[in-house]
Amino acid sequence: MSSFLYELGRAAFRRRKTVAAIWVALLVVLGGLAGLLAGDFDDDFTLPGSESQQALDSLALTFPEVSGTAAQVVVVAAEGDDITAEPYRSALEDFADDLGELDSVNSATSPFMDGIEGVISDDDRAALVNIQYDGAVAELGDPVKDALAEATDALVADLPEGTQASPGGELFGVTGVHLSWVEAIGVVVAFVVLLFTLGSLRAAGMPLVTAILGVAIGMVLIVLATGFFVVNSTTPMLALMLGLAVGIDYALFIIYRARDLMADGHSAEEAAARATATSGSAVVFAGTTVIIALVGLSVAGIPFLTVMGVAAAITVAIAVVIAVTLVPALLGFGGEKLRPKPRKARRDGTEKPRLDRRLFGAWETIATKVPALTVVIIIVGLGLFAIPAQRLELALPNNGGAEAGTPAKESYDLIEEHFGPGFNGPLVMTAGIISSTDPLGDMESLAEDIEAVDGVHSVVMATPNRTADTGIVQIIPEFAPDDHRTNQVVEDLRGLAPQIEDDYGFDTAVTGYTAVAIDVSDQLGKALLPFGIFVVGLSVILLTMVFRSIWVPIKATVGYLLSVVTAFGVVVLVFHDGWLSSIMGVAQTGPVISFLPIILMGILFGLAMDYELFLVSGMREAYVHGAGAREAVRKGFLGSASVVTAAAVIMISVFGAFVPVGEAIIKSIALALAVGVFVDAFIVRMTLVPAVMALLGDRAWWLPKWLERIMPHFDVEGEGLFHQVALRDWPQPDSPYRVYGEGLGLDAAGAGSDPLFDGVDVALLPGEVLVATGRGSGHLLLALSGRLPLDRGELKIGREVMPEQAGRVRSRTPLVVVSAADPALTAGPARLRALAQDPPALLVVDRADQPADPESARLVTALVAAAVDAGSAVVLAVSHPQADWMVPARTSYTFLDLDDHRRAPDSAPGASAGRGGSGPAGGRPAGPDAPGPADGSRGDTDHAQLIGGTR
Repeated sequence: MSSFLYELGRAAFRRRKTVAAIWVALLVVLGGLAGLLAGDFDDDFTLPGSESQQALDSLALTFPEVSGTAAQVVVVAAEGDDITAEPYRSALEDFADDLGELDSVNSATSPFMDGIEGVISDDDRAALVNIQYDGAVAELGDPVKDALAEATDALVADLPEGTQASPGGELFGVTGVHLSWVEAIGVVVAFVVLLFTLGSLRAAGMPLVTAILGVAIGMVLIVLATGFFVVNSTTPMLALMLGLAVGIDYALFIIYRARDLMADGHSAEEAAARATATSGSAVVFAGTTVIIALVGLSVAGIPFLTVMGVAAAITVAIAVVIAVTLVPALLGFGGEKLRPKPRKARRDGTEKPRLDRRLFGAWETIATKVPALTVVIIIVGLGLFAIPAQRLELALPNNGGAEAGTPAKESYDLIEEHFGPGFNGPLVMTAGIISSTDPLGDMESLAEDIEAVDGVHSVVMATPNRTADTGIVQIIPEFAPDDHRTNQVVEDLRGLAPQIEDDYGFDTAVTGYTAVAIDVSDQLGKALLPFGIFVVGLSVILLTMVFRSIWVPIKATVGYLLSVVTAFGVVVLVFHDGWLSSIMGVAQTGPVISFLPIILMGILFGLAMDYELFLVSGMREAYVHGAGAREAVRKGFLGSASVVTAAAVIMISVFGAFVPVGEAIIKSIALALAVGVFVDAFIVRMTLVPAVMALLGDRAWWLPKWLERIMPHFDVEGEGLFHQVALRDWPQPDSPYRVYGEGLGLDAAGAGSDPLFDGVDVALLPGEVLVATGRGSGHLLLALSGRLPLDRGELKIGREVMPEQAGRVRSRTPLVVVSAADPALTAGPARLRALAQDPPALLVVDRADQPADPESARLVTALVAAAVDAGSAVVLAVSHPQADWMVPARTSYTFLDLDDHRRAPDSAPGASAGRGGSGPAGGRPAGPDAPGPADGSRGDTDHAQLIGGTR
């Protein structure tokens, strides 16, 4: 990864104009497509397969009069007037008739219509006009809402002064979140933090440019997706909030590292390439964890949540790609102007330490002075938030959480005041009455049974459809739609199903917007445990692979869980208990959005791993390079604390800016994320982590050897890159060698076993041949063809440094096996002929002296001859020292017996492999001018006589 990103960063730096033009062109093209193909956002929360959703879908066919979108107009008479008296009664009847003539209105019901109950308040001051529209909210749009609002205003104008009326219901549901000037505060704070951290106006502007561009592309893609998928209106806001935060942070990490490298004397191009390789690797890893967690939201099985997760994941992916391409391009535009100024020196000539280093040095000292005490205080302190977190209540949004002053909020409050909270969330029970002989009588009896259920306020309608095969009962619960007691009412109503089946023979289902919302919330609650296991399990696995440690991932995961619990606890204190609610702009306390927990867990997981990676990777790097365990903690902390602090402050600013104003849908998510980032960055990662690492000492980096062998290696610290760059011109600039290696060694499996070989030096120019034998010859060929990493030594295959560029070598260097126990592994005649037609730069042939028949022997000889003539280097593994018949006549070669190289390097024999040996172990200088071959002899025995034996 680091090698690939190094080359990518260098290429982006050099071709900066092209890279910038591509990103701008991409935004323009996608914007044009969105303008042509975009649809509308749809906030119809659905849960396919649930009882409520299936019943709601069936009503569209069996009872179209009550399908579609419902709306209400609540009318409150002036103080002292009776809503049932004139002029109110006539005005409301005419109002209902006029509404019935509007476009998309299926029916409008006057509160005085026969058979309608419960739509006039007990004090006779308020009445409800129910309207049923033909179509979903997203299909109706603003014109329908505006028409209803205008008709309501006209009604009020015709009634006595003091009359109140407001439209509401599903049509005016909380369907979106909107930007305001307050969100810009987060960007301004981010810029100030960037300016302070980077110390350059030009550098501080770069993360904002890249983040805004990435968010713009992500938003355009989301808008474009509305033409093909059902997209919730909360989706773009979530993507915007997350895309801004990670986009700024990811660019900051790379720019900060690049300026540090420039301060160390590297050229602007080299600094950009190395920063992209090192910090870019961490960005890719961190971004990948966020993406996986967001896509993992699909485990809930809820379509709108899956779309939200995928959309946010795409925005994060764009931020990652921009960070590793456009950021180095912008560094190219800045060039030497971004080089930090030399720091002031003391009188004694030493460099004056930076203020942030002194501050963070004191922080680290306090955190690790008594590490056990620090750990106990943090775990107990954060653990206390688990007490309020247990009371977290979830629900889908309703009009009670709408912004004050809107029709939706005014209507909700008037209905609750004059009718009761349950009228804002009516339930519907459907019944299959096709077997009934008295549909009207049976529906009346069913209504009486339902009214006897605890928590049911009243039944306002119980009627069959026109074909008398389906009946509906409209039920008003005693409690608000987001009250947890309403959940119990729904459960009790569904519990009537067996009794109704026995008494009437009807199949029933409970549905309606409130029931669907309850089912969605229940499904989300059930998904939390498997999603939590997924996230925590992923955390442990990924961090174990990155840090090669058991304790580091366990500690990181515990810290993540503490951050999540604390965020939940703060949300309960603010949104349930009302703490600081006025400051936060929370108009109404109560349940929070149902998908908050799963979204918080997913996003915070990625951000927590981000901070963990930047802090602990520095500690590991220092430890690997010889620092003591305690010293490594301090070095890693001081090297990363400032950039982690800046990143966290930016995250908190961006998330926090969405809290004071706007819809309740996003408030709770933004607050939870802001609190979670604060706790995770400053309390967990920058305080708990160094304390735990100091407490563990050397044990922090322990990993069982068997696990070390089977786990893949992620070089996020860039060790492999530095190794690759260090050997770029080794053994000499523009090296002519096809293979060059010094001190190569490989251990045998099993503790205490002798190495397969050790102290082997190899140097092969074009056209040269190496014949190897001995126990480890096959393993040597695997290493030279990029298929097996060595335990010791330095090795280059052409210009590729091993093992970092083993993938390239493996793709270009076929491993030819002349004879194998498995026929599928044996190179057949067709492959041998094909390779002879176009030999690779390095030809590697295992078991070259073991062809199955004379024809195969001839083809092997022809292949080696063709490779030598083409200027390829050839490495052959044979079973016997004298089996050299496949080497062309008049071609000298070097012989290597690996059984002579199975001792430790300091006791291995001298000259061995390569033309005249190849380096220190051979005792002769490396290079094209080295002396001649150690053994150039060959025999003249006929090839056919050697099959099955050796000369």
